[in-house]
Amino acid sequence: MRSLLALLIVTLALVALCSCEKDPKEPSGSLSADSIKIKKEVANAFVKRQKRSSLYERYFEYYKNPMEQMHERCENYPPCDYLSDQIGFSLAYNRFFGRY
Repeated sequence: MRSLLALLIVTLALVALCSCEKDPKEPSGSLSADSIKIKKEVANAFVKRQKRSSLYERYFEYYKNPMEQMHERCENYPPCDYLSDQIGFSLAYNRFFGRY
């Protein structure tokens, strides 16, 4: 077990040394914009957009439940937002907007 741990530490140290080596052609710490950009086709190969799976998910993404609407109403009113951090959402909402 100790030999495996020692091997892992040595490997990580070598990886750290190799990755920290500076390129003599590049100025210290700067990367050119060309080295960062990738083609759109290459980017689309590994970044896939997640598709919505059902009408149920679309409905609940579009329409918010009443409690979430109350939370947003309180968050958009700075005194209620501050007081909700101090005493809790329900007491702060009742104080500024009445019973929910």
